[in-house]
Amino acid sequence: MKKMTETKQNPIPLHQSELDALADQIREVARAELMPRFSRVRRAEKQDGSFVTEADFLVQKNLSAWLSKQWPGIGFLGEEMESSKQRALLDSDNPIWCLDPLDGTTNFVSDIPYFCISLALVARGKVRLAIVYDPNREECFSAIPGEGARLNGKPIGPHACRTGLSGSTALVDFKRLPETLSTRLVTEAPYTSQRSFGSVALDLCWIAAGRCDVYLHGRSNIWDYAAGMLVLEESGGSACTLDGETVFSRKLQPRSIVAAAESSLYREWCDWLGIRPSPR
Repeated sequence: MKKMTETKQNPIPLHQSELDALADQIREVARAELMPRFSRVRRAEKQDGSFVTEADFLVQKNLSAWLSKQWPGIGFLGEEMESSKQRALLDSDNPIWCLDPLDGTTNFVSDIPYFCISLALVARGKVRLAIVYDPNREECFSAIPGEGARLNGKPIGPHACRTGLSGSTALVDFKRLPETLSTRLVTEAPYTSQRSFGSVALDLCWIAAGRCDVYLHGRSNIWDYAAGMLVLEESGGSACTLDGETVFSRKLQPRSIVAAAESSLYREWCDWLGIRPSPR
C-alpha cells in the first residue's frame, strides 16, 4: 500500500484506495472483536463514570498495530489511552489517527444495537479523513474534505429543508446539558419529536443521512465527534458549539455540539438556542 506522507505542498495525500483499505480493515476488526462480544462482556467503570469493556481495548490494539504498520509516520490517539499521552499527541503539530474503538459502549453491553467504530485522520488542525462503521446495519459512513460524504460508497446529502424547526426530529442528549436549557427543551420543545440514541459519531452520521434533523449534545470528546463532524459537514450539514464556536478543536477538553442537516434549519435552531455562530 502506498504510504501517506506530509509535505508543505500536499499535507497527507488522500486517495479513495486508502479509504477503501481502511474501511475493509475496520469491518474485519468489528467482525472479529466486536460482534462476537456484543452484550456478552463484562463492563468496568472509568473515572468519568462511563463504561469500558475488553472489546474497546481489543479493537484499539488491533487497529493501532495495523495503522502503525501501514503509516508509520502518523501518530495514534485512542480513547483508551492515558490522558497524558493523549494530551501530548494533541499538543504536537504532527498528524495523528484519532480512534474511538467503541462509541456507544453502554448500548454495546446492554444489547442495544447502536454503536460504532469511529476513526479520523487529523493533520494541520483539520480532519482530513473520516470513517464511522456501524457493524449492526453494516453501514460505513466516510468523508474526505471537498469530496462529499458517503454511505457504503454512495453520496449522501446535501438535504433540502423538509420542514421548519417546529416539524423537525431532534437528537438531544439531555444528561450533559445545562439544567436551565434541559428544562426549557422539555417545557418549550421547539421540535415535533425527540430521540437520544447514545453514540455521538453515529448520531452525527444519522443527521448527515437525513434520518433526523437537528442535534444537541453538551459534552463530547474529540474521538467522539472528529469523524462524525466531517461526515456531517461534507453532507452539507452545519454545526457549532453552544458558545457559537467551531466544534472541532485539537484539544482534550470536551466540546458541545449544535447541528442541523441543512443551513436554514441550522439558523432556526441556533436562533432558538440564542446562539450566534462564528464565521467559518
